[in-house]
Amino acid sequence: MVKRLSGLQREVLHLYRTSIRIAYSKPVDNRPRFFSFIHEEFGKYKDLSRKDFTTIEHLLRVGKKKVEMYSKPELKNIH
Repeated sequence: MVKRLSGLQREVLHLYRTSIRIAYSKPVDNRPRFFSFIHEEFGKYKDLSRKDFTTIEHLLRVGKKKVEMYSKPELKNIH
């Protein structure tokens, strides 16, 4: 039996997938930096409780702003 994801879990997965897609739109030489940055950012909060809704919602808002900023074509490198 497959567990259904909550709305917040779906939002987090959507943010992660969007981040990865944006990384693929960057120059090939800089993609590993984007991938490692994404991995580090999501890894920071892997032990966050699923019940900590306010923190998760805050992190989603911050993450969406970062995705918007990093998706700009003029941004070629992250570090």
